[in-house]
Amino acid sequence: MERRVLIAIILSFAVLYGYQRFVVPPPPAETAAQSGQAATGSQNAQGRQSGAPGQSPATGTAAVDPAAQAAAVTPFDGEATEREIVVETQVVQAVLTSRGGRLLHWRLKAYTDEAGTPVDLVPSNVPADQPVPFSLAIDGDQALSSRLNTAVYQVTGATGNTVDATAQPATIVFEGRDAAGLVVRKAFGFDPKAYVVSFDASVTSGGQALNPTVLWGPGLGDIGATAGGGSFFTGNAVQAPQAIYHLDGKVQRVAAGKLGEQGRPSGGFRFAGIDDHYFLAAALAPGTTQASFGSLLLNGEGDSQRQLVTQAFRFSAPPSGVKFFVGPKQFDILKATDLELVKAINFGMFAWLVLPLLSALKWIYGFVGNYGWSIILLTVVINLVLFPLRHKSVVSMRKMQALQPHIKSIQERYGDLKVTDPARQKMQTEIMNLYRERGVNPASGCVPMLLTMPVLFAFYSMLSQAIELRGADFGLWIHDLSAHDPYYVTPLLMGASMFWQQKITPSTADPAQQKVMMFMPLMFTAMFIRFPSGLAIYYFTSNLWTIGQQYFTNWLIGPLNVQPVRPAAERRLKKAGSGKTAAAERQD
Repeated sequence: MERRVLIAIILSFAVLYGYQRFVVPPPPAETAAQSGQAATGSQNAQGRQSGAPGQSPATGTAAVDPAAQAAAVTPFDGEATEREIVVETQVVQAVLTSRGGRLLHWRLKAYTDEAGTPVDLVPSNVPADQPVPFSLAIDGDQALSSRLNTAVYQVTGATGNTVDATAQPATIVFEGRDAAGLVVRKAFGFDPKAYVVSFDASVTSGGQALNPTVLWGPGLGDIGATAGGGSFFTGNAVQAPQAIYHLDGKVQRVAAGKLGEQGRPSGGFRFAGIDDHYFLAAALAPGTTQASFGSLLLNGEGDSQRQLVTQAFRFSAPPSGVKFFVGPKQFDILKATDLELVKAINFGMFAWLVLPLLSALKWIYGFVGNYGWSIILLTVVINLVLFPLRHKSVVSMRKMQALQPHIKSIQERYGDLKVTDPARQKMQTEIMNLYRERGVNPASGCVPMLLTMPVLFAFYSMLSQAIELRGADFGLWIHDLSAHDPYYVTPLLMGASMFWQQKITPSTADPAQQKVMMFMPLMFTAMFIRFPSGLAIYYFTSNLWTIGQQYFTNWLIGPLNVQPVRPAAERRLKKAGSGKTAAAERQD
């Protein structure tokens, strides 16, 4: 039975490793072309505001020619000087610029980085030729594209430089025209409580309406996910920005390294955009759309690098009321925005179990106010539910343990036969008859253990992907439950408790198999070194509960009663004198 459990566990990890190794795309390698594009990260945001933004790599359009930009000398009917408009809602601080009518910053008030400042989902320190969100491009007209993004517009909806949208929705409009017949209007709508901005854009040149491509530029943000996450075998490695879109009822994710092959999807998207581990910037229900994604590899301090993804959208008609979600991948927020948007959270194959676990965790948190203690209480509840199954498993394992001398005796009688000998089938028949006569189910000992494996994997997905755990403080030395324990205390406690549990668990394996099973605590401890500390707390608590239940069950059913196996000659003599059947003889 121990062999079956060991094989089941090894196969489970093999499947997960195979999925991570061959299905999940590896981080893209830096190519020579990317190296040529890489920036030092020293460009400032002001250079991006006033410079002539080139087209996103996703559009395939060359950077703006300075000579073409200088040729656009027709005066533009806008404000005399550039200004920034700060829009305050309950959840975000958005900073717009009148130069090009574009978005410079999108700061999330409820989420901070390691320095304690609000997370900005518009990255800074990127090359000056990269566009900022809501830049416009006109296919085949480089000079006009530059004109749209460098001209200073008239601003309505903001009498000063600050707009209060915390109580009522606000709309900021940028307009401009010139004597050559260029008329431009861009409008942004803000909701007080939502991470959503609506966007309109209309461009007319010489009396002809044009359909501009909306550029987002590189994303997401300066930090993205700062802790937790990653694959089951890479600890707290984070998911880099990638393209994500919902098309034909399915969510597709494309890593930056594969955007050259799969970076131009089109169709009637439910949503399409960029996401990283915890955040998302996507167009919502944009209709029939041509999306274009590209990658941008940036050099940072030392040998560090950042992989960003650029995106651009060409809608079937000039954008009117198109909504963009730019915010956290928090389940309730996504669900309130669009029910299908929750699929942007990559809970994996155990999403069906993660969601009720997450709901239960948040419900407990509402009373406790600490996610660490909420994990412990939820673990206790789960183990209470599994108590009958585990009790039945322990009782079955004790019965199996009592039968081991009889099983070994049967195996010894057939030990001289080859594995291919048909007579060995009689051995299996005798063993199964023994199980049946003693009321033992050989599978009942491992099934409850296997039932706990999906819970473990679901807990891992929840703790590594749920943004609720990002930066959640447990107390003492653990200040982020989605990150690994900085002093490795919880993994060591988990490994010690697992070793203790292995020592007191009834075993039906031979000594060699028992030694192999004792390596399991070491293997798990090594893996949990880089796992989220919340997962180590869950597994440690679960082990302590199992140990206590083991002692309770041992006390309840009493000491192990192993009947000695008499020699074969003695069994034959007793059988001749008592007239017992062969089945009854096997019971002796």
